[in-house]
Amino acid sequence: MSDKIKRHEFLKSLGLKGASLVAVYCGASAVSSCKNETGITPSSSADFTLDLSQAAYSKLNTVGSYVITQNIVIARVSSTAFAAVTQICSHEGRAAVIYSGGGFYCPEHGATYDTSGKGLNANGSRGLTTYKTTLTGNSLRVYS
Repeated sequence: MSDKIKRHEFLKSLGLKGASLVAVYCGASAVSSCKNETGITPSSSADFTLDLSQAAYSKLNTVGSYVITQNIVIARVSSTAFAAVTQICSHEGRAAVIYSGGGFYCPEHGATYDTSGKGLNANGSRGLTTYKTTLTGNSLRVYS
């Protein structure tokens, strides 16, 4: 286990989360810095089709559910609409974004985004890369 993971797990075991963890990480440069530590950048291009009749993607037949594929989070936001955004959080570049409570959320530091990828708090202020979707029968196309 790396030192960063051990340190993060230790701080979480003390009950620190969200803003408290950010303060510890960002407060002293000797501890860490708030920057993209993973080197992951979201892809600006995508073009693939999901078969919603396949078990792996059938969750998308239910409003409020989501799947993650190719570092893209695809959510069924209504009976007629989908939203697709990068799984790479703009706050620190971690592949952690999920769909929850009608919007996108990164549990790493609490960054929140609406279904159009717009940041809703300071950690999400840079927004998320978004993708278009088109449903034809059971085929959902996700593309740039």
